[in-house]
Amino acid sequence: MAAMKKRLISLLLILPSLITGCAVNPVSGQREMVLMSESQEIAAGRQSHPKIIAQYGIYDDPELQAYVSRIGTELANQSHRSGLIYRFTVLDSTDINAFALPGGYIYITRGLLAYLNSEAELAAVLGHEIGHVTARHGVRQQTAATAAGLGYTIASILIPELGNGATSDLYGLLSNALLSGYGREHELEADRLGAEYLARTGSDPQAMIAVISVLKNQDEFGRQQAQAEGREHQGYHGLFSSHPTHDTRLQQVVAQAQHLVVDGTPTINREPFLNQIDGLVFGDSAAQGIRRGRNFYHPDMGFGLTFPTNWAIKNLPDRLIAIANNGDAQITLRVDDINRRIDPQQFIIERLGIKHLTQGKVISSHGLQGYTGLTQLKTAQGKRLGRVSVVYFDQQAFIFVGAAVNEAQAIEIDKLFLSTAKSLHRLSNAERKLAQPLHLKITTASAGSRYARFAKQSPIDSYAEQQLRLLNNHYPTGEPSAQSRIKIVQ
Repeated sequence: MAAMKKRLISLLLILPSLITGCAVNPVSGQREMVLMSESQEIAAGRQSHPKIIAQYGIYDDPELQAYVSRIGTELANQSHRSGLIYRFTVLDSTDINAFALPGGYIYITRGLLAYLNSEAELAAVLGHEIGHVTARHGVRQQTAATAAGLGYTIASILIPELGNGATSDLYGLLSNALLSGYGREHELEADRLGAEYLARTGSDPQAMIAVISVLKNQDEFGRQQAQAEGREHQGYHGLFSSHPTHDTRLQQVVAQAQHLVVDGTPTINREPFLNQIDGLVFGDSAAQGIRRGRNFYHPDMGFGLTFPTNWAIKNLPDRLIAIANNGDAQITLRVDDINRRIDPQQFIIERLGIKHLTQGKVISSHGLQGYTGLTQLKTAQGKRLGRVSVVYFDQQAFIFVGAAVNEAQAIEIDKLFLSTAKSLHRLSNAERKLAQPLHLKITTASAGSRYARFAKQSPIDSYAEQQLRLLNNHYPTGEPSAQSRIKIVQ
């Protein structure tokens, strides 16, 4: 009891410092409780920035980086927090995403750039993210989470059994917001602010709706793709259940910015934007490895391998994941350095911490040595018998982990796990030619041009016609008009 009182007194001593953290919101002008000063906010963004760069990488095109930075800076100079120094970075990622860290660090992926169609749309994306910064959404999210955690802390003092939860730093706290948005109200506020900044710089505020239409079309395509492949759809980045053109509140917040345009016609600048993204890498880059059907080639690391037929391959920064078309099985591949002269079996025991393998055996294929066996693996469906394989490739260990959800199919699927591990090999000269990234090309459509015809000539290996329509904002059934400039992939 005495210990409980002591903990409660300690908490009460820190409460005044928490509840007096009020500041004026730069957008609303109203005072609100926040638990982070502007200096702390900037420091949080500065500390998290290297983590973002390490995870995604910077797209290697200084001219495009400068172009995006110029557009973003023009908007930021007209924002409610023009005193901040904003940093705009194009990330080398296929993800269709843009996000902001507190303090003015703003990111857009080349994956999203590929699907935009004008300078105004680019400005809409950047303006939206600037809006998150100016309205301090990240700080407000942190404050709300801290307040919720404070309530939990009080409860844990009164009920000590509750006091064993883990805490997370700001980067972890914001990670979900970076991927899925800040919530309906904050996203609408960012849209309103972004549209306002567009208007202040002479761009068309309606581009905000155009961008959200691009994202919504991506969501609809992703839903159909997931259904065809028998897997679960992960959902739309934004928060609109209806199409943006039918979303009344979105229409209202964008319309509020229209009156700010005083002189002339709002600019769209389609041609300058298309010129900037002509040649943009589309899909995987050489640095990330290239997917070609069921094959994967990594020219920088010099390896190739083959996954099971019709499995979806996800190329993540730190691993490859292949998922069966019905979602019933998965193979994960990651690569670790070999630091001690131990054989692959010992690597599994010492480095992976797997002490018990059944049906263990040495594997040898394409001049590479490895070891494989079965073990119990933790999955979302509980423990499942799965296969772990380690294959040595020069000074690195390729670690394959495969698990099947349906135990009745485990024996047949296990053969696929083993064949995937044994497919690892050094790239041939012919494969190196295949291991080149695809690029956007801007071309002029002629009379009678159809996406079906472009798709037949396209190196996109799946859903080529739908992808071309998405790239040109003609999804799901639109066709190019004569003499219009459109994007194709080559």
